[in-house]
Amino acid sequence: MAKQLKRWQGWLLFGGSMVVVFILGLLVSSLLERRAEVVSIFNNRKVQMEGIVADNAKFEGDFPREYETWRQTADTTFKSEFNGSAAVDVLAQRPNMVVLWAGYAFSWEYNTPRGHHHAVEDLRAILRTGAPGVTEGKEPQPGTCWTCKGPDVPRLMKEHGIAAFYKAKWSHWGDQVMSSVGCSDCHDAKTMDLKPARPALYEAWQRVGKDVSKASHQEMRSLVCAQCYTEYYFQKGSNYLVFPQDSGMTVEAMEKYYDAMNYKDYTHALSRAPILKAQHPGYEVHKMGIHGQRGVSCADCHMPYISEGGVKYTDHHIMSPLAHIDRTCQTCHRQSAETLRQNVYERQRKCNEIRNRVEQELATAHIEAKFAWDKGATEKEMEPVLKLLRKSQWRWDFAVASHGASFHAPQEVTRILSHSLDYASQARLRISKVLAQHGFMGDVPMPDISTKAKAQAYIGLDMKQRHADKEKFLKTIVPQWVKKAQAAGRILEI
Repeated sequence: MAKQLKRWQGWLLFGGSMVVVFILGLLVSSLLERRAEVVSIFNNRKVQMEGIVADNAKFEGDFPREYETWRQTADTTFKSEFNGSAAVDVLAQRPNMVVLWAGYAFSWEYNTPRGHHHAVEDLRAILRTGAPGVTEGKEPQPGTCWTCKGPDVPRLMKEHGIAAFYKAKWSHWGDQVMSSVGCSDCHDAKTMDLKPARPALYEAWQRVGKDVSKASHQEMRSLVCAQCYTEYYFQKGSNYLVFPQDSGMTVEAMEKYYDAMNYKDYTHALSRAPILKAQHPGYEVHKMGIHGQRGVSCADCHMPYISEGGVKYTDHHIMSPLAHIDRTCQTCHRQSAETLRQNVYERQRKCNEIRNRVEQELATAHIEAKFAWDKGATEKEMEPVLKLLRKSQWRWDFAVASHGASFHAPQEVTRILSHSLDYASQARLRISKVLAQHGFMGDVPMPDISTKAKAQAYIGLDMKQRHADKEKFLKTIVPQWVKKAQAAGRILEI
């Protein structure tokens, strides 16, 4: 009986081993097949390239899968509970933000971002870039504003020098930047290795003793995004682009960096507070969340792999992970797609709830500060108020300017927004004490800022003229840029 049992166990062990060997064989065969096809692609490239190749279409023949998915960034149909891939007028949704940015171009127009396909055309069209050549002498932006809009930028930096590129006026490069964000922004054209093309990233790492070129491949899958989706500022005078990461990447560390050099982006038109305008610190906030802390890269979620035939390649249709939960969230999490989607929405709703409170409180504080100035408040009396407003607005902007922050690091974003709310409340309390010293007691009268148009009128903007100037610019100057670029062989390929 014992011998029969042992014989049965032996056959079971043998059969199980054969199954394991068979499965391993399939896996190895699949891997070898994929590796062979990848090697074949690189060994038989139709177009040999080096350096910065601004024409994205040149990569299509050798990398048709990646190129085709990259072209899909033109799609604007995806929509989730919070934002999507279509441009949405944020100021129309949130008129308080017009007041928060009074005195700065963001109060003119601010939209949710579209896909990389639209980077160049959207920068041309946004009111914040003004209407050079139409409203004479009033061009508000430097050439630095083109920095992340396409591979023509590193080409121009190489041809003219980095500092010269930044220092020129925005319109100076209008006929040069034609190709939207593409291959050479992230890849070495010869080897196709990941290689960020923006010098500000390398410079920021060098200042803290690190070398971008020594980063791992997994780190690079985030750093090619971090070269643009990060907090930055323009140095006064030169407009040189700098990432303020020297003291760290937290909201407090960057505030300390800016405070040390007494930096401000603008003076608030109502409260006179020296304001820090956060740019989109997506990389910083991502690093503070659980996914960033555990080594998940930007590409893991925003550019998931696709298996097609014998090839596994990266989806270059960069978009929300919620659009392909089966290829993003569910590669690690075993819950249903709908459960995971609702998990995300729950975090976003909670962050949005406190964001709404902050924007109301902070806008009110700016208006009340103006009222205090009008009543004769002195600079000495208002100094602590202005410091609190600066702290509050920096934290609010840092939290909301980072696309996807309420998912990337919901706990950190909630903490930052709660501190912003506290500073705004403190500012309002101090304002009430200043007003009392000047004989005013009670509630400050509030203007009607219930719509974008009413808020813009309240802060003194002539939006009708701005739109007219921009429309003329788009109909006259931009076609001249395109015509000049076409004559030089630089055409807008998408």
